[in-house]
Amino acid sequence: MKSKLKSYISNYKIIVAIFVIISLVASFQLLISGPKTYQKNGPEYKKYNNYVIFEKSFSHIKEGKDLYILYPEEHWDLFKYSPTFATLFGFFAITPDWLGLNLWNLLNVILLLGAIYYLPKISIYQKGIILLLLLIELMTSIQNAQSNALMAGLIIFSFALLERKKFFLATSFLVFSVFIKLFGIVGFVLFLFYPKKWKLALYSSFWIVLFLAIPLIFIDLTQYRFQIFSFLHMLANDHTASHGLSVMGLFTSWFGIELNKLFVVLSGAVIFLAPMLKIKEYQNFKFRILMLASLLIWVVIFNHKAESPTFIIAMAGASIWFVVSKKNKLNIALFILAFLFTSLSPTDIFPRFIRNDFIKPYAIKALPCILIWIKIIYDMIIFKSSEKVESE
Repeated sequence: MKSKLKSYISNYKIIVAIFVIISLVASFQLLISGPKTYQKNGPEYKKYNNYVIFEKSFSHIKEGKDLYILYPEEHWDLFKYSPTFATLFGFFAITPDWLGLNLWNLLNVILLLGAIYYLPKISIYQKGIILLLLLIELMTSIQNAQSNALMAGLIIFSFALLERKKFFLATSFLVFSVFIKLFGIVGFVLFLFYPKKWKLALYSSFWIVLFLAIPLIFIDLTQYRFQIFSFLHMLANDHTASHGLSVMGLFTSWFGIELNKLFVVLSGAVIFLAPMLKIKEYQNFKFRILMLASLLIWVVIFNHKAESPTFIIAMAGASIWFVVSKKNKLNIALFILAFLFTSLSPTDIFPRFIRNDFIKPYAIKALPCILIWIKIIYDMIIFKSSEKVESE
């Protein structure tokens, strides 16, 4: 029985089929669901509101409208991505919603699948385990038509490509992630592990210029400058809006402490980079992949706007860490906590009153990922050159 289960998990065709089916089912549910409201007695919007935001951004940029103001007659909330993302989303926006939404969710799912399966020095069985551990978080993300699985896939893919010395493609994935969500810029820390940094910088510069130029297909430089200033203004105002499911949210909800967000992020960055002082360990694959796991968690737990669907990124990091690390009691306990309170806490496994009165108000979803991140930092600081990725 155990060997048969292992063979199923090792069969990438089965795993891919499961993920694709889940993507199609989630999209179908969104399409047939009735409208939803975000305020009591407020206007009704489509259940796939996030997709509508992305879709409408394409028409807005073509028509020369401000991307970064509210359009309550069309959708709820602001568009918070780059003009480049708005332009590229035209590939989906030109199709009817039933097709575009399916293609969008499939892109998120397939890129994440490809990224995990492209990781080197990890068995196909271990990759299957990582993906299965991410199923619930993936559902949460695609049921909201979010871009978070895509972000996780781009960062992991860039790492896998860097490991294979495919620097041109690696930099394209990483730069693209920045043009989706700015926190992708943290991924550039991975360049420290690899030779020919001048080449990495040159390739990155090429992709930055290329992605910056894409909106000029539809708008002139004057309009582009206006969009950029509006984008920066929106980000500046958005920065003070909330604490999210993050370190900041935890301090505020648990202790009533209102910490300066910049101070928290800078403190987190110092801790995040501390293991990088162990330069001699850069040659060790396990050290490098632990850094990837740390990065994936960091960009979520220090993000003041982190929401439940964002945690596909953090749980990707936690799952990679768990699979490649020693299966001692502490590591197992930490991951069980993450699976229970990060992945399962938004589901009906937890009664509604527990979710509404405890898990959401106290940012419980973020806590296990914070603890795992601290453990990863500790493991990297005490890292020994002899350590290897745990075998299956």
